[in-house]
Amino acid sequence: MTPGSAPSSRGVDRRRPPVLSIRGAALQRGGRELWSGLDLDVHPGELVAVLGPSGSGKTTLLRAILGLEPLSRGEITVGGAAVERRGSRSIGYIPQARPLPRDTSLRGRDLVTLGVDGHRFGLPIPRRGDRARVDALIEAVGATGFADRPVGQLSGGEQQRLRAGQALADDPRLLLCDEPLTSLDLANQQAVIGLIDRHRREKDAAVLLVTHDINPLLGKVDRILYIANGRFTLGTPQEVLRSDVLTALYGAHVFVLRAGDRLVVVGAPDAEASHHHHDHEAHE
Repeated sequence: MTPGSAPSSRGVDRRRPPVLSIRGAALQRGGRELWSGLDLDVHPGELVAVLGPSGSGKTTLLRAILGLEPLSRGEITVGGAAVERRGSRSIGYIPQARPLPRDTSLRGRDLVTLGVDGHRFGLPIPRRGDRARVDALIEAVGATGFADRPVGQLSGGEQQRLRAGQALADDPRLLLCDEPLTSLDLANQQAVIGLIDRHRREKDAAVLLVTHDINPLLGKVDRILYIANGRFTLGTPQEVLRSDVLTALYGAHVFVLRAGDRLVVVGAPDAEASHHHHDHEAHE
Protein backbone atom coordinates (compact mmCIF):
# COMPACT_ATOMS: atom_id res chain seq x y z
CA MET A 1 0.00 0.00 0.00
CA THR A 2 1.34 3.43 -0.85
CA PRO A 3 0.26 6.90 0.22
CA GLY A 4 -2.02 8.68 -2.21
CA SER A 5 -1.35 12.09 -3.70
CA ALA A 6 -4.71 13.67 -2.92
CA PRO A 7 -5.90 15.21 0.36
CA SER A 8 -7.02 12.61 2.91
CA SER A 9 -10.48 12.53 4.45
CA ARG A 10 -8.98 14.14 7.57
CA GLY A 11 -7.71 17.10 5.57
CA VAL A 12 -4.04 16.09 5.29
CA ASP A 13 -2.90 17.37 1.90
CA ARG A 14 -0.23 14.97 0.65
CA ARG A 15 0.45 17.22 -2.31
CA ARG A 16 2.31 19.52 0.10
CA PRO A 17 6.04 18.84 0.65
CA PRO A 18 6.50 16.22 3.38
CA VAL A 19 8.11 17.12 6.70
CA LEU A 20 9.71 13.67 6.90
CA SER A 21 10.80 11.73 3.82
CA ILE A 22 12.36 8.26 3.87
CA ARG A 23 13.56 6.67 0.64
CA GLY A 24 14.82 3.14 0.01
CA ALA A 25 15.61 2.66 3.69
CA ALA A 26 16.96 -0.58 5.16
CA LEU A 27 18.02 -1.33 8.73
CA GLN A 28 20.21 -4.06 10.15
CA ARG A 29 20.70 -5.02 13.78
CA GLY A 30 23.21 -7.65 14.85
CA GLY A 31 23.75 -8.85 11.28
CA ARG A 32 20.00 -9.33 10.76
CA GLU A 33 18.08 -7.14 8.36
CA LEU A 34 15.02 -5.82 10.16
CA TRP A 35 13.40 -4.46 7.01
CA SER A 36 14.33 -2.92 3.67
CA GLY A 37 12.88 -0.87 0.83
CA LEU A 38 10.94 1.51 3.08
CA ASP A 39 9.56 4.63 1.38
CA LEU A 40 7.57 6.89 3.69
CA ASP A 41 6.45 10.53 3.54
CA VAL A 42 4.83 12.14 6.59
CA HIS A 43 3.14 15.42 5.72
CA PRO A 44 2.26 18.53 7.75
CA GLY A 45 -0.60 17.81 10.13
CA GLU A 46 -0.41 14.05 9.63
CA LEU A 47 -0.22 11.41 12.37
CA VAL A 48 1.28 8.08 11.33
CA ALA A 49 1.27 5.23 13.87
CA VAL A 50 3.97 2.55 13.72
CA LEU A 51 2.88 -0.93 14.85
CA GLY A 52 4.51 -4.34 15.00
CA PRO A 53 5.95 -6.95 17.34
CA SER A 54 9.02 -6.45 19.52
CA GLY A 55 12.26 -6.61 17.59
CA SER A 56 10.69 -5.49 14.31
CA GLY A 57 12.68 -2.25 14.23
CA LYS A 58 10.15 0.37 15.32
CA THR A 59 12.31 2.11 17.91
CA THR A 60 15.36 1.70 15.68
CA LEU A 61 13.49 3.57 12.96
CA LEU A 62 12.97 6.52 15.32
CA ARG A 63 16.64 6.42 16.30
CA ALA A 64 17.61 6.55 12.62
CA ILE A 65 15.39 9.60 12.09
CA LEU A 66 17.02 11.24 15.14
CA GLY A 67 20.44 10.63 13.59
CA LEU A 68 21.43 8.18 16.34
CA GLU A 69 21.43 5.00 14.25
CA PRO A 70 22.75 4.72 10.68
CA LEU A 71 20.66 3.18 7.94
CA SER A 72 22.25 0.26 6.12
CA ARG A 73 20.77 1.72 2.91
CA GLY A 74 18.64 4.66 1.87
CA GLU A 75 18.22 8.22 3.11
CA ILE A 76 16.14 10.29 5.52
CA THR A 77 15.35 13.97 5.15
CA VAL A 78 13.49 16.28 7.53
CA GLY A 79 12.20 19.52 6.07
CA GLY A 80 14.12 18.75 2.89
CA ALA A 81 17.50 18.50 4.68
CA ALA A 82 19.41 15.28 5.29
CA VAL A 83 19.34 14.06 8.88
CA GLU A 84 22.72 14.52 10.53
CA ARG A 85 24.06 12.28 13.25
CA ARG A 86 23.79 15.07 15.83
CA GLY A 87 20.06 15.36 15.20
CA SER A 88 17.88 18.39 14.49
CA ARG A 89 16.11 21.01 16.58
CA SER A 90 13.17 20.72 14.20
CA ILE A 91 12.49 17.26 15.71
CA GLY A 92 10.79 16.78 19.07
CA TYR A 93 11.00 13.43 20.86
CA ILE A 94 8.76 11.89 23.53
CA PRO A 95 10.36 8.69 24.90
CA GLN A 96 8.74 5.66 26.47
CA ALA A 97 6.96 6.41 29.75
CA ARG A 98 9.47 4.79 32.07
CA PRO A 99 9.42 6.18 35.63
CA LEU A 100 12.42 8.18 36.77
CA PRO A 101 14.20 7.04 39.99
CA ARG A 102 12.48 8.13 43.20
CA ASP A 103 15.61 9.99 44.35
CA THR A 104 15.77 12.18 41.23
CA SER A 105 15.97 15.69 42.65
CA LEU A 106 15.41 17.50 39.34
CA ARG A 107 12.16 19.47 39.51
CA GLY A 108 9.48 19.09 36.91
CA ARG A 109 10.14 22.67 35.85
CA ASP A 110 13.82 21.84 35.31
CA LEU A 111 12.90 18.95 33.01
CA VAL A 112 10.90 21.27 30.76
CA THR A 113 13.62 23.93 30.93
CA LEU A 114 16.09 21.46 29.39
CA GLY A 115 13.94 21.50 26.28
CA VAL A 116 14.21 25.29 26.12
CA ASP A 117 17.93 25.78 26.80
CA GLY A 118 19.45 22.28 26.99
CA HIS A 119 20.50 22.29 23.32
CA ARG A 120 22.98 25.14 23.82
CA PHE A 121 26.70 24.51 24.05
CA GLY A 122 28.25 24.82 27.52
CA LEU A 123 26.26 25.81 30.58
CA PRO A 124 22.76 27.04 29.77
CA ILE A 125 22.43 30.80 30.25
CA PRO A 126 18.89 32.01 30.87
CA ARG A 127 17.61 34.31 28.13
CA ARG A 128 14.91 36.91 28.34
CA GLY A 129 11.62 35.16 27.81
CA ASP A 130 12.85 31.68 28.81
CA ARG A 131 10.93 31.69 32.11
CA ALA A 132 7.73 32.76 30.38
CA ARG A 133 8.24 30.08 27.73
CA VAL A 134 8.72 27.38 30.37
CA ASP A 135 5.64 28.59 32.28
CA ALA A 136 3.59 28.50 29.09
CA LEU A 137 4.72 24.95 28.29
CA ILE A 138 3.98 23.77 31.83
CA GLU A 139 0.50 25.24 31.63
CA ALA A 140 -0.09 23.76 28.18
CA VAL A 141 0.65 20.22 29.39
CA GLY A 142 -1.42 20.64 32.56
CA ALA A 143 1.58 20.45 34.90
CA THR A 144 1.24 23.73 36.82
CA GLY A 145 0.16 21.99 40.02
CA PHE A 146 3.24 19.75 40.27
CA ALA A 147 5.97 21.49 38.22
CA ASP A 148 7.97 22.55 41.29
CA ARG A 149 8.07 19.08 42.87
CA PRO A 150 10.99 16.64 42.36
CA VAL A 151 10.21 14.54 39.28
CA GLY A 152 11.09 11.32 41.12
CA GLN A 153 8.07 11.88 43.37
CA LEU A 154 5.64 12.33 40.49
CA SER A 155 3.43 9.67 38.95
CA GLY A 156 4.21 8.16 35.56
CA GLY A 157 1.47 10.22 33.94
CA GLU A 158 2.76 13.45 35.48
CA GLN A 159 6.30 12.68 34.34
CA GLN A 160 5.08 11.95 30.81
CA ARG A 161 3.25 15.28 30.63
CA LEU A 162 6.52 17.01 31.51
CA ARG A 163 8.39 14.99 28.86
CA ALA A 164 5.80 16.19 26.35
CA GLY A 165 6.42 19.78 27.43
CA GLN A 166 10.16 19.27 26.96
CA ALA A 167 9.64 17.77 23.49
CA LEU A 168 7.40 20.64 22.38
CA ALA A 169 9.73 23.39 23.62
CA ASP A 170 11.04 24.30 20.16
CA ASP A 171 7.67 23.93 18.38
CA PRO A 172 9.08 21.01 16.36
CA ARG A 173 7.83 20.46 12.82
CA LEU A 174 8.28 16.71 13.37
CA LEU A 175 7.30 14.98 16.61
CA LEU A 176 8.58 11.44 17.24
CA CYS A 177 6.86 9.45 19.99
CA ASP A 178 8.18 6.10 21.23
CA GLU A 179 5.46 4.24 23.13
CA PRO A 180 4.38 7.45 24.92
CA LEU A 181 1.29 5.80 26.46
CA THR A 182 2.93 2.70 27.97
CA SER A 183 1.89 2.02 31.59
CA LEU A 184 -0.30 5.14 31.78
CA ASP A 185 -3.86 4.96 33.04
CA LEU A 186 -6.70 5.86 30.70
CA ALA A 187 -6.96 9.47 31.90
CA ASN A 188 -3.26 10.16 31.39
CA GLN A 189 -3.29 8.32 28.05
CA GLN A 190 -6.01 10.65 26.84
CA ALA A 191 -4.17 13.69 28.24
CA VAL A 192 -0.92 12.83 26.43
CA ILE A 193 -2.77 12.00 23.19
CA GLY A 194 -4.55 15.34 23.49
CA LEU A 195 -1.21 17.19 23.80
CA ILE A 196 0.22 15.43 20.76
CA ASP A 197 -2.92 15.96 18.69
CA ARG A 198 -3.19 19.64 19.63
CA HIS A 199 0.43 20.26 18.66
CA ARG A 200 0.01 18.65 15.24
CA ARG A 201 -3.19 20.63 14.57
CA GLU A 202 -2.08 24.02 15.90
CA LYS A 203 1.48 23.88 14.53
CA ASP A 204 0.72 21.84 11.40
CA ALA A 205 3.35 19.37 12.61
CA ALA A 206 3.95 15.83 11.40
CA VAL A 207 3.80 13.04 14.00
CA LEU A 208 5.30 9.55 13.86
CA LEU A 209 4.16 7.54 16.87
CA VAL A 210 5.27 4.01 17.84
CA THR A 211 2.67 2.11 19.83
CA HIS A 212 1.57 -1.40 20.77
CA ASP A 213 -2.03 -0.34 21.35
CA ILE A 214 -3.68 1.47 18.46
CA ASN A 215 -7.05 1.74 20.21
CA PRO A 216 -6.51 5.06 22.04
CA LEU A 217 -5.44 6.61 18.72
CA LEU A 218 -8.04 5.18 16.36
CA GLY A 219 -9.97 8.42 16.09
CA LYS A 220 -6.89 10.51 15.35
CA VAL A 221 -4.42 8.43 13.33
CA ASP A 222 -4.27 9.05 9.58
CA ARG A 223 -2.14 6.11 8.47
CA ILE A 224 -0.46 3.04 9.94
CA LEU A 225 2.98 1.67 9.14
CA TYR A 226 2.85 -1.97 10.26
CA ILE A 227 6.23 -3.74 10.44
CA ALA A 228 6.47 -7.51 10.98
CA ASN A 229 8.48 -10.49 9.83
CA GLY A 230 11.00 -8.31 8.00
CA ARG A 231 8.26 -6.72 5.91
CA PHE A 232 5.86 -3.81 6.22
CA THR A 233 2.58 -2.43 4.93
CA LEU A 234 1.37 1.18 4.90
CA GLY A 235 -2.13 2.56 4.62
CA THR A 236 -5.15 3.90 6.49
CA PRO A 237 -6.36 1.99 9.57
CA GLN A 238 -9.20 0.57 7.46
CA GLU A 239 -6.71 -0.68 4.86
CA VAL A 240 -4.11 -2.14 7.24
CA LEU A 241 -6.04 -3.51 10.22
CA ARG A 242 -7.63 -6.36 8.29
CA SER A 243 -7.27 -10.10 8.76
CA ASP A 244 -6.18 -10.74 5.16
CA VAL A 245 -3.57 -7.94 5.16
CA LEU A 246 -1.95 -8.97 8.45
CA THR A 247 -2.08 -12.66 7.52
CA ALA A 248 -0.08 -11.85 4.38
CA LEU A 249 2.34 -9.70 6.39
CA TYR A 250 3.03 -12.32 9.06
CA GLY A 251 2.81 -15.34 6.78
CA ALA A 252 0.50 -16.94 9.34
CA HIS A 253 -3.21 -16.76 10.08
CA VAL A 254 -4.02 -13.53 11.92
CA PHE A 255 -7.48 -12.30 12.83
CA VAL A 256 -8.59 -8.74 13.53
CA LEU A 257 -11.59 -8.76 15.85
CA ARG A 258 -13.75 -5.87 17.00
CA ALA A 259 -14.76 -5.89 20.66
CA GLY A 260 -17.04 -2.92 21.25
CA ASP A 261 -15.04 0.11 20.16
CA ARG A 262 -11.70 -1.73 20.38
CA LEU A 263 -9.73 -3.76 17.85
CA VAL A 264 -7.88 -6.89 18.93
CA VAL A 265 -5.34 -8.70 16.74
CA VAL A 266 -5.07 -12.40 17.58
CA GLY A 267 -2.99 -15.24 16.20
CA ALA A 268 0.11 -13.15 15.42
CA PRO A 269 3.37 -15.08 16.01
CA ASP A 270 4.43 -12.49 18.61
CA ALA A 271 1.77 -12.17 21.29
CA GLU A 272 2.77 -8.55 21.81
CA ALA A 273 1.25 -7.72 18.43
CA SER A 274 -2.24 -8.05 19.87
CA HIS A 275 -2.34 -4.28 20.55
CA HIS A 276 -4.53 -4.46 23.62
CA HIS A 277 -2.02 -4.53 26.49
CA HIS A 278 0.46 -2.06 27.89
CA ASP A 279 3.65 -3.95 28.72
CA HIS A 280 7.03 -2.26 28.19
CA GLU A 281 8.74 -3.07 24.91
CA ALA A 282 12.37 -4.05 25.07
CA HIS A 283 14.70 -1.66 23.26
CA GLU A 284 14.87 -2.71 19.66
